[in-house]
Amino acid sequence: MNYAKKFLYQSNYWYNDGLKKAQIRDMSGAIVSLRRSLQYNRENIAARNLLGLVYYGIGEVAEALVEWIISKNFRPRDNIANEYIKNVQASANELEVINQAVKKYNQCIGYCQQNSEDLAVIQLKQVISAHPTFLKAYQLLALLYLHSEQYSRAKQILKTARKLDTENPMTLRYLHELTRQRTRKGKRPEKKRREDAVEYSLGNETIIQPRHSALREAAGHLAVANLFIGAAIGAAIIWFLVAPAVNQSRSERLNNQMREYSEQITSLEAQISAQTRTLDNYRSQGEDAEAQVQQAQNTVDGYENLMSVSDQYDNGGYTYVTMADSLLGISRDSLGDNGKALYDELTEDIYPNACYDYFEQGTEALSAENYEDAIDAFDKVIRMDQNYNDGEAVFNLAQAYSGNGDNENASKYYQMIIENFADSDYVQEAQENYDAIAGESGGDGSSDGQDGGSDSGNTEDGEE
Repeated sequence: MNYAKKFLYQSNYWYNDGLKKAQIRDMSGAIVSLRRSLQYNRENIAARNLLGLVYYGIGEVAEALVEWIISKNFRPRDNIANEYIKNVQASANELEVINQAVKKYNQCIGYCQQNSEDLAVIQLKQVISAHPTFLKAYQLLALLYLHSEQYSRAKQILKTARKLDTENPMTLRYLHELTRQRTRKGKRPEKKRREDAVEYSLGNETIIQPRHSALREAAGHLAVANLFIGAAIGAAIIWFLVAPAVNQSRSERLNNQMREYSEQITSLEAQISAQTRTLDNYRSQGEDAEAQVQQAQNTVDGYENLMSVSDQYDNGGYTYVTMADSLLGISRDSLGDNGKALYDELTEDIYPNACYDYFEQGTEALSAENYEDAIDAFDKVIRMDQNYNDGEAVFNLAQAYSGNGDNENASKYYQMIIENFADSDYVQEAQENYDAIAGESGGDGSSDGQDGGSDSGNTEDGEE
């Protein structure tokens, strides 16, 4: 009892800490504290609802909905999470806009990987315009501005990001990098001292005058003579050099124009090719986006089914077979860390009992040559525990497939016995049946092999 009180105390302590941080918009700190609160008490409704609000505040709508759905399953009535979910579902247009913004954000990541940063910047501006609280989009846009040395724009974006989450480590890191880059760029080389000047003092004043040289004085005296010499040389250059050079220049200008036209054509061809690739990327990304939406829906369905099984298990009014069927329909990989922990806890207690019931059902169906029901029962057993009864469930499933005329699947599970259960009592018979199926080459042989598999299955059941 003392431990239970300590857990509740710690859960409430971290909830209060998360609430304080959320009030000053330290969203990252609030998420850490609220997760700790739920580690001590996963049924802390206030902490879970607040965690959903924090996620919603930084644009993570899907994460927020997951937390509120879990909260709703823990307390179906008198729970403000119901209102949060209704408000999100009621604004269908807004939800679709957010969904499209998330898809575009994922596309921007692809653009960055393809070195199409300009396209990423343009699309990220549309994302933050449609979804103004999407923190990750602000951070990615700021990073692109930093990379292209547009420091003023990066600073403006990071200021907005920090308003959404004041202590986000990624935002603070980008701000630090921005300061470092601007400081480095702000340094100016020292001015070179003028070496062509002379300084001397006159009383309390310092006089600076240009340095005179004999060469510069001589040049002044020869300036007039140079005018006449230059005129004569200029006339000779015009006669002997300029006229041919003008013709040559005209020819070179035409050649340069031809090269420019050729380069423009090449550039246009490259743009058409790039636009074609971009169009192909849009099509493939549209398919990926649909898959992501389906995956998100599967995650929500998985959580709802998991909570339903948890309630059934707590109530004690449902059979292990019923609960096992629901658990088999849940993909463990689609769950978060807390969901996986609950899933493992339920399967650890439910699966062994359900395996026993399904094994009995399958054995009865196999003895009665009801191969369809036997296949269904033994298939569920090995999905829950492939090593059940030291491979007997796998062997019986192979026998059921053989009796049902499905030699391909029968061979598959006979081979599983041979490879994984070499020390079992069934390996010799499995090898004989596998060799018999492999040696069959016609309708008569196939029929004989099936009858032999059925008889073996009945013999095995009789030995049990």
